[in-house]
Amino acid sequence: MRVQIHGSELAAATAAAALSWVGHQVRWVPHASMRWPALQAADWLRREPDLLERLEEGLEQGTLSLANGEGAASGEAIDILWLALSPEQREEADELVAEVAGRQQGALILVNNSTFPVGETERLEARLGGNGRRAVALVDMIEEGRSWASFTRPGRWLLGCDDEHAEAQVRELLRAFNRRRDVMQLMPRRAAELTKLATIGMLATRISYMNEIAGLADSLGVDVEYVRQGMGADSRIGYEYLYPGCGFGGPHFSRDLMRLADVQEASGRQSALLEQVLDINEQKKETLFRKLWTHFHGQLEGRTVAIWGAAFKPGSARIDHAPVLTLLRALWAQGVRVQLHDPAAVPALRAEVGDHPLLSLFDGDPYAACENADALMLVTEWKHYWNPDWSRLAKLLHEKLLLDGRNIYDPTHVASWGLAYRGIGRRAEPGESSTR
Repeated sequence: MRVQIHGSELAAATAAAALSWVGHQVRWVPHASMRWPALQAADWLRREPDLLERLEEGLEQGTLSLANGEGAASGEAIDILWLALSPEQREEADELVAEVAGRQQGALILVNNSTFPVGETERLEARLGGNGRRAVALVDMIEEGRSWASFTRPGRWLLGCDDEHAEAQVRELLRAFNRRRDVMQLMPRRAAELTKLATIGMLATRISYMNEIAGLADSLGVDVEYVRQGMGADSRIGYEYLYPGCGFGGPHFSRDLMRLADVQEASGRQSALLEQVLDINEQKKETLFRKLWTHFHGQLEGRTVAIWGAAFKPGSARIDHAPVLTLLRALWAQGVRVQLHDPAAVPALRAEVGDHPLLSLFDGDPYAACENADALMLVTEWKHYWNPDWSRLAKLLHEKLLLDGRNIYDPTHVASWGLAYRGIGRRAEPGESSTR
């Protein structure tokens, strides 16, 4: 099929790579704000497993072509117009659809893969001008850090579609990724658009609720890990998204949650629950700072803290809405020097905060960030942080304090190395001390 994809989002890049990989003729039009040369150099794209290689393979084989600067105009007819735009590019989507529809002869299917307001797919269909042209909502299910795998081996496709012909065309478009079993979940367009936002809201609610329970566990002297396992064992609840931590972030998760809040407000229905979820998350981003403050009785000026991890999640180079940004502001306000290590997100952090006099950045040896530090904060749970050299760490940290923002360490084991452990609702077993 002849496909034209618009956008510079991860979803657009992944669709361009995957659809051209299976033989569709794909023309990709990156957004003017980030054309192909900038995308090629972007850390977040380069660190996506397999993705850049597949894009370059498609360009080399001729199944993928790039439009840089010439907009949507093309002399060739297309079968599929695929939009993977950011919410801020909604108005541009109107103009783009009208432009393509105006020059296109015959049938056309619009695949709206953008996170726009509920009802937007129907509105875009009206811009197609009729004549059997249809628009469907294909919910963006891409997972950052494993976008190629999540597109080519999907757990499900959530398709909002009210027309049998359009459904058949989309099924044919995605047939190569729907062979093991039928993973296409079909529903009306508005329902699909709301389902995406509602899912994000539910996941965020679970995280924030678990963080509230972790705070209560701290107050009551209970290790929240017992509580998490007990809750997760209940088949009505399960274990997913029940891990307490120092707050969530990310360019898509946070943005989609705000989009749900906007939808609530626009409908005239205020959501006290959603407001609480957002408030709890912002408060949790300061959790490690408050634990540090308590440990040192507010005497923080002149201290040095090491931080492991800045990216909003492991496997990503992005720091959009990441907890580390809130944490840094709180530390600097108290005159704390920060030595931060992250294997991928250092360029993004440097671009965000510039050259701050109280910040040193490291992307090589994580232990270099711990030299002359009083304490270590674990903010992003990259896999190579999971099993550190405890003996080396105990020697490097002057005050022997470890603040675990993701609860990845065993408190009792950490305490056995003579380190003071502070997690999110976690604690070492009573009586444990250094045995080494």
